Amino acid sequence: MHTGKTYFIAGHARLPQGMAARSIFDTLTITVEADTKYHVILEASCTLATEHGRNFIGQLLRGCSLQDGMDEVIQRVTDYYLGKAQNALVAALRDLHNQYVIYKNS
Repeated sequence: MHTGKTYFIAGHARLPQGMAARSIFDTLTITVEADTKYHVILEASCTLATEHGRNFIGQLLRGCSLQDGMDEVIQRVTDYYLGKAQNALVAALRDLHNQYVIYKNS
């Protein structure tokens, strides 16, 4: 049973042509579980094709607070994720943050 101390939120973006994940998904999805008090990302996942890529993105996002905005998180992705999906990851993070703002304002 969920205790109400975390929430789950997702962001989506289109994948570029030629990506391995494109054969499975047309869109890239990033999901995060964050705590309700400080909005810190406790766990993150995405629909990249490789487990290594999914784990890497999870490690990059873990510990970031959604209430601080996406600038630091996007900078981490652009600095350390050098794959073809970089722009899609950034777009999905922006969409995820938009969903967070809607959640916070509801």
